[in-house]
Amino acid sequence: MNPVLKLLLEGGRLSTAQMATVAGLSVAEVEQHLEQLKKDKIFLGWRPVLDLSREAAAGAAVRAVIEVKLTPERGGGFNRMAERLCQFEEVESCYLMSGAYDLLVFVNAPTLQKAAAFVSEKLSTFGGVLSTSTHFLLRSYKEGGFRLDDDEGSGSRLNVSP
Repeated sequence: MNPVLKLLLEGGRLSTAQMATVAGLSVAEVEQHLEQLKKDKIFLGWRPVLDLSREAAAGAAVRAVIEVKLTPERGGGFNRMAERLCQFEEVESCYLMSGAYDLLVFVNAPTLQKAAAFVSEKLSTFGGVLSTSTHFLLRSYKEGGFRLDDDEGSGSRLNVSP
């Protein structure tokens, strides 16, 4: 495996200088590996992990997880349908799944009403959609591998009564 890719997977918060030290490469070599990973569309960019519950304006945004059951297209299966679905600006992420539903879609909207409107007006009317099941995210406890602790009681044990 590419040593820089391995470092991105295991220690994505390292600077290029730190990656060079750990991988035993020069900074220029690390940057060259990163450029190749970008050209190969493996490394798509850096992504910060944010605790938006601490930001009043951002905390008002709504995130939803939607399970979608589809009828696959002839000659395209689920891939073409997923590609078209990903073109909606509300769609943050879209995954092909095994199990009771076919796609798992993460949606961002400014309000609950706009998220519901996306499902009822855009997603459910989308050709091939058999059913949807929408779940609204109420609180994040861990995001991108980072715990999002409250200031009070973080790191403390739960009280246990006999």
